[in-house]
Order: sequence, then structure tokens, then C-alpha cells
Amino acid sequence: MYAIIETGGKQYKVAEGDIITVEKLGVEADSKYTFDKVLAVCDGDSFKFGADASAATVEATVMGDGKAKKVIVYKYKPKKGFHKKNGHRQPFTQLKIEKING
Repeated sequence: MYAIIETGGKQYKVAEGDIITVEKLGVEADSKYTFDKVLAVCDGDSFKFGADASAATVEATVMGDGKAKKVIVYKYKPKKGFHKKNGHRQPFTQLKIEKING
């Protein structure tokens, strides 16, 4: 059984027991989180999507927060002597999918 959920403007295909990394949710570690925006649910031979899957939920346990690897943003203009270097680390939340209700 798997489901397709949407969070942080992205879609994820999840199954029970999966560990996923999503955009930071702002919840504490070891707490429960429920995804209400389920786009599709597949259970063997039955497949629900759209309005049929809107009643489904996905329950997850928050494992913790973190930051991704640094991405270097480097700008320069040729022949002008302009150089600018910035770095960015995107925050994330790591979740373990416990149960798919649907």
C-alpha cells in the first residue's frame, strides 16, 4: 500500500515504514504529524485519487530537524571586478511514515 501526499509544494510517494525528508514543518521531535492533503492511495488492485482520496490521511512520526548540505551561490560580472559569494543551507524535517488510513 502506498500514497501520494503533498507538503511544502512538493509531492511524495510514501509507504508504511518509509523515512522521508520534507520542507521544515515546525513541529517538535518525537511528536505525531498527520498529512490531510493526500492526492492518491493505492492498495493492491484498488486505486483512489482526487475526491475519493480526499478522506484519506497519512500519519507520521517526526524524527527531527536538520539542514541540507551547503549550496554555493556565486555571482560575478566579467571585466568589472564584481564577485559575490553566498551559501545556503535549506532546513528540513525528517519523518517516518507510520500508517496510511484510506
